[in-house]
Amino acid sequence: MMTISDIVTIVVVATAGAGLLWLAVLSITRATRLNRLNVRVDLAFEALTAALERRAVVARAIAAEDPEAEGAGALAAAAIDAEAASRETRESAENDLSVALARTSSTNRSHALVAELADAQTRVTVARRFYNDAVRDARALGGRRMVRWLRLGGHSRLPEYFEITERVSGTL
Repeated sequence: MMTISDIVTIVVVATAGAGLLWLAVLSITRATRLNRLNVRVDLAFEALTAALERRAVVARAIAAEDPEAEGAGALAAAAIDAEAASRETRESAENDLSVALARTSSTNRSHALVAELADAQTRVTVARRFYNDAVRDARALGGRRMVRWLRLGGHSRLPEYFEITERVSGTL
């Protein structure tokens, strides 16, 4: 026959076991979600990089179309610097390219390059927004107490936002 203390012991052990099981399931689902978000961040960064590279190619084409135009040399150099920039210096290089694009005259550009540049700028804007949305979601989950305490994200750092000036209007 079971005594009251035996029943209490069984209830406490069962409750503790259920709590540990719940914690394990919650940890696994959060770790899986964080992994998916990190994959989403990586894919969004690849798309952003492709859009930025396309914009740099268009900028070089604009500079090559009229090499004697004011700012064409600076535009070509900024485009080359943006393409060669490391991930840490990419924001600054892309901002320099935006400024160089704004400083060149758009009156002598061919209509095809004007349309190509507008499309490239739009793609950069959209890709940057998708990337920053993915970063926001990953940082929100990665910053939760449980994720930090149990190190569900491993030792990796939280992703950083990519902030650039999308369009610079006028000459500076």
